[in-house]
Amino acid sequence: MPADDRSNEGDDDRHVRFRPAIDAHTHLFPERLTEAIRRALSDEAGWSFSHPTARPEIEDVLSEAGVSTYVALPYVHEASLATELNEWLCAQAARSDRLVPFATVHPDDEDVGDVVRRAFEDGARGLKFHCPVQECTPADPRLEPALETAAAFDRPVTYHGGTAPMFEDSPYVGADVFEDVVASYPDLRVCCAHMGTYEVDRFLEFAREYDNVYLDTTFAMSTSAEETMGFDPSTIPDETFVELSESIMYGSDFPNVPYPYRNERVGLLDRDLPADVARDVFYRTAADYLGLDFGSARA
Repeated sequence: MPADDRSNEGDDDRHVRFRPAIDAHTHLFPERLTEAIRRALSDEAGWSFSHPTARPEIEDVLSEAGVSTYVALPYVHEASLATELNEWLCAQAARSDRLVPFATVHPDDEDVGDVVRRAFEDGARGLKFHCPVQECTPADPRLEPALETAAAFDRPVTYHGGTAPMFEDSPYVGADVFEDVVASYPDLRVCCAHMGTYEVDRFLEFAREYDNVYLDTTFAMSTSAEETMGFDPSTIPDETFVELSESIMYGSDFPNVPYPYRNERVGLLDRDLPADVARDVFYRTAADYLGLDFGSARA
């Protein structure tokens, strides 16, 4: 692994306050799909990647950092691919003591509800949509059977629902269309990744107003956020994390980040957050979102 992914924080207070952590937003794909995703990101954003892509090596980096449990979020760009990907990811989880798999489905699949049901029965703990890639809004009518299945199984749904880093002109993302799913499925736990960037204020208001709305810190709170996505993490004050610690959870996008993994957490750890707030952000809120007992997030 890159040297700067090994913990160089030693036993200092930041490192102690981070572990054990739940990383609520990572990715694990078959190698060919990983390569395709990275090529697309490199072409569109100019990013380059050096992190490992195989599960054992990914887990080495996360474990060294202090992550006890991580959520792998799949998505597919066309119909008929989701079932195979869901099965592959659940099989990976069966060989791991820390991987929590989510499932996905494409809005043009023949029976989206059945695809999701089978994935949940196979062990998937939630559902993921990358709205601009899959060309669907969060409450797209084609997804209704999938969302109803998630509600029936009491499984959460994570969306790339914001406009960052390159989707400001996409009709499939943004606060207005995300509010549609919140209003339509009040009993469904939903998370907008990346703190809802670039409409952070609107998404923070959703978290204040709705108990079922969560945000993850992925990319947006990285010390590399200004460089990689043009967002300044300091525009979100410490007081917001204190107020909404039960709605905000740590995530990273690892291993598809063009900077050291520690950049995702060090900015948060450098904030003057009370210990209880840090425990929420790095652990308890994700456990609640996932429907896990605190003791079941493996240390």
